[in-house]
Amino acid sequence: MSETHLPEHSLNPGLYIVATPIGNLGDITLRAIDVLRRCDAVACEDTRVTGKLLKHLGISKPLWRYDDHSEHRDRNRLVDATRTRAVALVSDAGTPLVSDPGYRLVNDCRSEGIAVTAIPGACAAVMGLSLSGLPNDRFLFAGFLPAKDKARREVLEELATIDTTLIFYETAPRLLKSLESIRECLPDREVAVGRELTKLHEETRRGLPDGLMAYYEANPPRGEIVLLVGPPLPSVSSEADRDVLLMEALETMKASQAAAQVAKATGLDRKSLYARAMELRRE
Repeated sequence: MSETHLPEHSLNPGLYIVATPIGNLGDITLRAIDVLRRCDAVACEDTRVTGKLLKHLGISKPLWRYDDHSEHRDRNRLVDATRTRAVALVSDAGTPLVSDPGYRLVNDCRSEGIAVTAIPGACAAVMGLSLSGLPNDRFLFAGFLPAKDKARREVLEELATIDTTLIFYETAPRLLKSLESIRECLPDREVAVGRELTKLHEETRRGLPDGLMAYYEANPPRGEIVLLVGPPLPSVSSEADRDVLLMEALETMKASQAAAQVAKATGLDRKSLYARAMELRRE
């Protein structure tokens, strides 16, 4: 069986958005390595962080710093460079532009008719959603919650009526304050905390805000965090609503499992739901 080699010719000029690992360096994709190897330069948030990644990969490239504090003329220079050279854009970790710099650069390149290519890969928000077990048919990524209490509550109150799982990024020192705000603004909503994802001490913990606050008060968190809030509980205003939920669950579950699911979703008593599920099974 012959070996397959990645092409070594130069890349076409343009901007290449390259996702990098969020922790475990083994998560870099073959295509990302290929683009980093063949590009002319790499635009990055922190040259030290990207330099370590490239050294690990055995790649040496000019590193151009580009972040949210870069001036307009720096962005113009990058846009001009992409007219004749292949420039890779990376963030410190994960997929660029997902709560990271790059939006204006991509927008300017597209406005100028410059080719923009994305090389997909690791994304902490999506990984946190996958691990949480919270509903994932619809979700809203809302970036970092504000650091100040009043602004944080205002954001949570604005999002309270949206019937979907909410995803935030958070820092370890602010986690407890964010959980407290969620308890105040989004009562009875399930919450999941994904911490140090893909790393040695990876942890995903799920529960109500009170329980999570108690845990993290006793076990101060470290590392990068993905904070997820489940959608609002279904409104059950009558026995007919309850029966509809139970019958839907009974299509694929045992009576005990259906009762547990509906109890979790509505807050109704599990034992009485199980008794009603058994009655529905017999009807």
